[in-house]
Amino acid sequence: MDWILTLSLMLGGLAVLLLIGLPVAFAFITVTMIGAFEVLGGDRGLLQLARNSTQSVANFQMAPIPLFILMGEILFQTGIAHRAIDAIERVVTRVPGRLSVVTVFGGTIFAALSGSTIANTAMLGSTLMPGMLQRGYHPTMAMGPIMASGAIAMLIPPSALAVLVGSLAGISISGLLIAGVIPALMLAGAFVVYIIGRSILDPSVAPPDDLPEMTLAERWRPFMIYVAPLSVLFAVVIGSLLMGFATPTESAALGCLAALVIGAAYRALSLSKIAKALMETVKLSVMILFIMAASQTFAQVLSFSGATNGLIAAINAVDPTPTMVLVGMILILLFLGCFVDQVSMLMVTVPVFVPLAAQLGINELVLGVVYLLTMEIGLLTPPFGLLLFVMRGVAPEGIGMKHIYAAVTPFLVIKLAVLALIVWQPAIGTWLPGLMAH
Repeated sequence: MDWILTLSLMLGGLAVLLLIGLPVAFAFITVTMIGAFEVLGGDRGLLQLARNSTQSVANFQMAPIPLFILMGEILFQTGIAHRAIDAIERVVTRVPGRLSVVTVFGGTIFAALSGSTIANTAMLGSTLMPGMLQRGYHPTMAMGPIMASGAIAMLIPPSALAVLVGSLAGISISGLLIAGVIPALMLAGAFVVYIIGRSILDPSVAPPDDLPEMTLAERWRPFMIYVAPLSVLFAVVIGSLLMGFATPTESAALGCLAALVIGAAYRALSLSKIAKALMETVKLSVMILFIMAASQTFAQVLSFSGATNGLIAAINAVDPTPTMVLVGMILILLFLGCFVDQVSMLMVTVPVFVPLAAQLGINELVLGVVYLLTMEIGLLTPPFGLLLFVMRGVAPEGIGMKHIYAAVTPFLVIKLAVLALIVWQPAIGTWLPGLMAH
């Protein structure tokens, strides 16, 4: 079968199944089964799929995914994150757009503790948005920072998706987790600068609202009680990776243990909360691992049919520079992000992009950070950005999707600017992992 036809049928079949509403995991494994049967030799292809599935799911590199999800769920279910947001609000004062700035700080801190964009956005929206609207903030100024900072969880450790990208693309998982830190902090800093600048230029979008007079102790005591101890959790996960004395799996396990200890110290743990955290972890992990079960065979089908090598040869015939190819990859990922979910983006593109990047000498960590940032942007791009619908779910009546699109647009521009900066200066993604102990 001609490689162009194989590639078109597999990608087209996946698109059709997703459009008719089949869950990603089932759509992906259906296309892979048909491709394995046709391209890899009938029953032998299905046996190969079964063998690959067992190897993929049993891969120890996958262990950080459920552990990182569990760590965030423990913090979310125990309510520790909500207390931390309240404490941060007390110490941020006399800043234009104060509550929007609090949203960015709180969202970045919780992103470094949860790794879940959905949980981060939902928590920020339910906690901060009602108060912002009540104090006269323009809806776009209330919703934009919530969605933008909620999505940072895609980049900053502990990101379960970073583990998935690393495993699928053969990139160092610990290196990729660390590589996302600086771009994430750059995004948070740029959001704060934009919020303050817009609030100064147009005070009506964020009316001045300072807290009642408080003593220094009243202002800082909740911060020291509910926020400072959480830095221990961040230090455990990131520090153990950066110092090189723990693998990603071990650092994720240490993070879970630290989350349980913190929850117990605040007397916020209960059997029902732990059970709920475990159940939510299982739901998300099964979906991811189900997709992983088919990923290796999907790549083999494309490779065996000649689709991977054919596409690479067609691109090389144009004699592009590595930067041109990387920009082309970004444009494809941004386009896909408007219509499909992040895991589907990975499944469709990794078998082609990774060999192409390796042949052209594109740094694997730069490619990994580009994947994470473009997938983060995809969460916020109309018409099907997932976080846009999460925001709609927590927004009050009267706020429609057009308001949500308007709110997120300036922050999408900032994210695209940071993405362009990483392409221009790849060291942004490679410097910090280069400091890791080996």
